[in-house]
Amino acid sequence: MNRIIPILPKLALLLIPLLILSIEIVQAESPLVLTDGDPLEMSIGQKAVEPVEGLSLISDGDPAARLYELFDEHWEYRLEANPLFATNQGVHRYNDRLADPSLAALQERYEKNLAFLEKLHEIPRSELDREDQIHYDIFELQLIQSVEGYELGDHLLPLNGWWDYHATFADLANRVPLNHTDDYINYLSRLAAFSDYNRAYLERLETGLESGWVRPQVVFEDYVASVDAHITDEVTESRFYEPFEEFPSTISEDDRQMLRERAVEVLESIVVPEYRELSRFLTDEYIPNASPSIGITELDGGDEYYNYLVRLHTTLDITADEVHQTGLEEVSRIREEMMEIVEEQGFGEDFDAFVEFLRTDPQFYAESPEELMKETAWALKRMDGELPRLFATLPRLPYGIRPIPDYLAPRTTTAYYSRGAADGTRAGFYYVNTYDLPSRPLYEVEALSFHEAVPGHHLQNALQQEIENLPRFRQTSGFTAFGEGWALYSERLGLEVGFYEDPFSNFGRLSYEMWRALRLVVDTGMHAMGWSRQQAIDFMAENSALSLHNIRTEVDRYIFWPGQALGYKMGELKIRELRNRAEEQLGEKFDIRTFHDAVLLQGSVPLQVLEENIELYIERQAAE
Repeated sequence: MNRIIPILPKLALLLIPLLILSIEIVQAESPLVLTDGDPLEMSIGQKAVEPVEGLSLISDGDPAARLYELFDEHWEYRLEANPLFATNQGVHRYNDRLADPSLAALQERYEKNLAFLEKLHEIPRSELDREDQIHYDIFELQLIQSVEGYELGDHLLPLNGWWDYHATFADLANRVPLNHTDDYINYLSRLAAFSDYNRAYLERLETGLESGWVRPQVVFEDYVASVDAHITDEVTESRFYEPFEEFPSTISEDDRQMLRERAVEVLESIVVPEYRELSRFLTDEYIPNASPSIGITELDGGDEYYNYLVRLHTTLDITADEVHQTGLEEVSRIREEMMEIVEEQGFGEDFDAFVEFLRTDPQFYAESPEELMKETAWALKRMDGELPRLFATLPRLPYGIRPIPDYLAPRTTTAYYSRGAADGTRAGFYYVNTYDLPSRPLYEVEALSFHEAVPGHHLQNALQQEIENLPRFRQTSGFTAFGEGWALYSERLGLEVGFYEDPFSNFGRLSYEMWRALRLVVDTGMHAMGWSRQQAIDFMAENSALSLHNIRTEVDRYIFWPGQALGYKMGELKIRELRNRAEEQLGEKFDIRTFHDAVLLQGSVPLQVLEENIELYIERQAAE
């Protein structure tokens, strides 16, 4: 595959102080990916780019006004290009559409992003104040990374095993308004659009297959089941039909009958046949010709691509070797803490025996999905009451708890978080995996819940979407190292407010921290150092109390989605480093509540920017 060789990202631009402002929290917008399944991010030289039709020229006026005009123009472009994103932002003029994920559309977006970069570079950055310089730099970085990803062929790998397009589409009814007849008609229009949507993804997969740019075969062992779950001869039993079983009172009986008839027609003629075609393509064409190697660096251009992914997900100018070594050091440190509990529980130095005890003793496992959900809810309700001790500013948007859908549960992770709607019409939701209860130990519930809900993902994301004076693209964008680093840091916060009272729960917390340290080792091991899948599984099994089912699922996730798992531990280490620095320099002036405001109330940022934020926070606190 022919690719343009990018210049390394200009990370030095991020080393600019950002004012820590007193920010009023109001209802605003939720952070989502910037494009429809494709990362909006690269590094690029000063290319001569022809102006793209429809992109206005910004040539005069106050630099800050020009910058915000460009932000607004890009925002409107994003809304039109990503209709589901627009719906989530409370913009409903595209409610009957899906995005165009075709190769032609992606080429157009690539050219658009180059044009946005050209217009950005016409604005004299040096004439902006510090806060706007940060907005400028983050906007530039995201555009640059998007272009780099496209040039490296990221768009030809649209499947990563984590809410892939067919699984996201199956959750459509939970992501759109369904309050009036027009809403249902829009929903049906989007269902009908699935034909073009699916065929566009198949085109990308086929193009990748032809060029050898394809995912490893091993991760597709049970993948097709997530597609086949939506193929049914009786469409009224389909997940897509559920909104037509019960209607809001605003819809008349005549409209209900009409909508049901249309739903059956669309599902029978379009949606189910398209899922059937996707299943056929994967089974007959893609999977048999998938890569026999698990490492992304085994592909043509894979070394470059993995280096890009390491930078993308850590926001650091760091190598795979450096990440690997950091992981080994963290594994050794956490193992020592775990061994203290092993010895205290009478197992001496027999780590394996203690882990076997945890994996097999019935006292550590729920007997029903309901019991697991109740334990989860209990832990979080208790944490809700402790949040004011840790945070000066809390979000208004609530969160809920749901089980992971049956069609995803067998092959997905232990839990995940789904952001709420920007207009406040949908809460954030913490999804808990209740499949295979013997692999869901209760001693992990606290750490997992604090990571996914509060004070982790929900608190951070809800706060970000409620920050009033950030540009809209800042309210809705995110960096893996910041978001996942914060969520991992949040697990430890439970220690500070009275959780992990029994040694088994604390061991579960350490096991979860170990899990993220192990990721640094096995992700880089498999993708940069030639590790086998079994080598990665064995390394994780030897150093954690995670169930073997979870370990295999996680290793396959790292194979499927290279680099993403690196952001968790690298981000958490930076946040902890900055907190230690603040505590040491401020002494009695250190306040955990204002420190957390300083971390969170500028939204998701690259780690270099976060460091500058905290340096300014320390200076201000010391001066008071």
